[in-house]
Amino acid sequence: MTERVCVVGAGSFVPTRTISNERIAKAIPGWSAARIEEKIGIKERRFLWDFDDQTGRAIPPPDDVMGRFYPATNTDMCEVSLRQALSRGGVDPKELDALFVVTCTPDAPHFNHDAMALHERLGLREDAFALVVDDGCGGTPYVLDLVRKMMEGGRFRTVAVVASAFTSPLVNREVYTDELPPTPGRPKALNAYLSMYVFGDGAGAVVLRTQQGEEDGPGILSSFSGNAYAELVARRGGGMLKLPYQPGRTRPSEMAFVVDGFKVARSYPEYMQKCLDAVLTPAVREQVKRYYFHQPNKRVMDAFVNRAGLPKEAVACNVDRIGNTSAAGMLILLAEDLEQGRVALGSGDLVVVAAVGANVHYGAQLVRL
Repeated sequence: MTERVCVVGAGSFVPTRTISNERIAKAIPGWSAARIEEKIGIKERRFLWDFDDQTGRAIPPPDDVMGRFYPATNTDMCEVSLRQALSRGGVDPKELDALFVVTCTPDAPHFNHDAMALHERLGLREDAFALVVDDGCGGTPYVLDLVRKMMEGGRFRTVAVVASAFTSPLVNREVYTDELPPTPGRPKALNAYLSMYVFGDGAGAVVLRTQQGEEDGPGILSSFSGNAYAELVARRGGGMLKLPYQPGRTRPSEMAFVVDGFKVARSYPEYMQKCLDAVLTPAVREQVKRYYFHQPNKRVMDAFVNRAGLPKEAVACNVDRIGNTSAAGMLILLAEDLEQGRVALGSGDLVVVAAVGANVHYGAQLVRL
């Protein structure tokens, strides 16, 4: 018998509001609807909040009736996905020793707000940790590697990791039609509108538990994470040096998440291959049933899958219909597969989670379900 960190539950939430390329291109002018699909392979994305087509601004639920709308916030989406993961794993919330929320779009940016709100809503023990990890697309496997090491150290037995993307409140024509001017290391301006075309809303959750089992039983078999330094996504607004009301220090695009599409396309295959090489041997690779990758956009991911020689039918994909959901994407894909019966907990199915993103975290796990 051996003790391993095992995935015992997974859950997700994806909004039902579908935003077509035609609508988003009208609200945030830049590319045509046809060009959006041609360049990034995304046909539509899912938003929790709607927006005004004429003004190009997000429409939040009214403050005085927020209780009638659920889910309506990032914390709400995280709660739905976490409750589903706990239910699927048969885990009582009070069994959790720690809760990590991985997001760069929290409801409130300070004092671990979203994690603390979840802690209260689910009635976690007073001594259970609740932390928000400010991270983007590569954050989930990065944090999973951290959590696995902590659990193997014996302090934690049961841990939940929740990841989310809450793009829809950011819709703002003034902000996302501005551009970041060239810099000494980047001769061309960066357009902000690409982020509005690429990203969508959603949340995913996974519950991990250390448990005894056979040598060939369930568990995270190998795990890896790393750091690199490149600004794949810029957002310079906020922080004490860039508050909006400090004259001359900010411009609209500095309040946007601005994707450097060229850097993403160039760096994604390099770091994703590094992730796969770290957790897979040639013999094990033949046994992997499903791959859950970060999906920057469909074109970039498809190109990597072809380059890496992976079987297309084994690589889960939903970015073309729900958008890039940042750190949440891999967990949403896993939860969808569990829901649809493509993989099953306790089945012995081998799956891989891998991602790279932001500035820059990357990582991967080989998991026997």
